[in-house]
Amino acid sequence: MKAVRIHEHGGPEVLRIDEISIPQISKTECLIEIKAAALNHLDIWVRRGIPGVPLPMIMGSDGAGIIKIVGAEVDNFKVGDKVLIQPLTFCGKCRWCYDKKENFCEQWGIFGENQDGTQCEYMAVDSAHLRIIPDAMSFDEAAAFPLVAETAYTMLVERAKIQQGEIVFVWGASSGVGSMAIQIAKAFGCTVITTIGDEKKRKFAEELGSDLILNYNTEDIANQVRDYTNGNGVDIVAEHVGTKTWATSLRILGKGGRIVTCGATTGAEAKFDIRHLFSKQQTILGSTMGSVDSLDKMLELFKQGKVKPVVDRSFTMTEIQDAHVYLENNYQIGKVILIP
Repeated sequence: MKAVRIHEHGGPEVLRIDEISIPQISKTECLIEIKAAALNHLDIWVRRGIPGVPLPMIMGSDGAGIIKIVGAEVDNFKVGDKVLIQPLTFCGKCRWCYDKKENFCEQWGIFGENQDGTQCEYMAVDSAHLRIIPDAMSFDEAAAFPLVAETAYTMLVERAKIQQGEIVFVWGASSGVGSMAIQIAKAFGCTVITTIGDEKKRKFAEELGSDLILNYNTEDIANQVRDYTNGNGVDIVAEHVGTKTWATSLRILGKGGRIVTCGATTGAEAKFDIRHLFSKQQTILGSTMGSVDSLDKMLELFKQGKVKPVVDRSFTMTEIQDAHVYLENNYQIGKVILIP
C-alpha cells in the first residue's frame, strides 16, 4: 500500500510516498481502508521536528474509511461499516483512564505523532478507537471531525465550563479548532466574538453564527471588544495562537474570566501581571486533545444539527507537499483533506 511518511525532519520536501506492506491486525483491531485523512497543524510540527517522533513515521491523526477485516474479538463492528478514527491513544488502565480523562493519561499519544497515522491506504486500528460515521456525514467530513471536535469541546465544556449567555472570544474563525469552538459556543447559547485575517473569510465566520467578527490585521481587537462588552470584557477566550495573541487575550478577559489554551502556533513565551490575575479572579487553563467522551458528545451535537465539520478542500496523496504549503500559509477555511 501507499503511505505518506517522513524519514527525517524538515520542510515539505521531506514528505515521501512510500510503498509498504498492508498492516496485519490483532484480535481487537480492524483493518480500515482509508477513504479520507485530514491534515492538522500537528502534521507541520511533526514534519519540522517534535522531540521523540519515531522515524520513519506515517503522517496524519484524523481519518475515515470502511472496515475490510474484523479482528476475532471484535463484536461491535462488521465488515463494510463506515467508521471514523478517534485519534487519541492511551493506556486504558491508569487512574486517569478509569476516570474517563484519557487525555490526562501518562502514556497518551496521537496517531501521526508518536505512532503511525492515517495518511495511508490501509490502517490497523483498535476497535476502541472507531465510531460509526453518522448517515449525514461524508468521508471527508468524518476525517475533518475527530481531532478538532474533541479538542474544542474539551477546551470549552470540560475545562472552561462554558455557561449559557456568556460571551466567548475565539481566535481564528477559519481554523479547525476555531470554527468548531464557535459552533460549540453557539450550541450553548453564547455570544461569540471571533477574528479573521482576510476579509474573504468574513462570510464564513458569519455562517458559523459569529456575533462580532474582527479583522486582526486592520482593527484594534482590544478596543473593539471593550466597546462591544461595555467595558466588561469577555467570559472565555479560546486561545490556540500563543505569543502573538496572548497579551490581547489577557486584556479582553473580564472579571472571573477564563482563558483556555491548547496551542502555541506563534511561540510559547507568554507574560502576564499576576496582580491582574488575582484581582480580577481570572483563570488560565491548559487543555490538550480531549477525552473519548468528548468525541461522542460532539457526534451527538452533529446528529442534532448543532455542529458540523468544515472542509475547505481536498488534495490527492501525490499532492501532499502542496497540501502542507497550503496549510502552512493559512490559506484554508476549515480543514484540509488528503485522499489516498
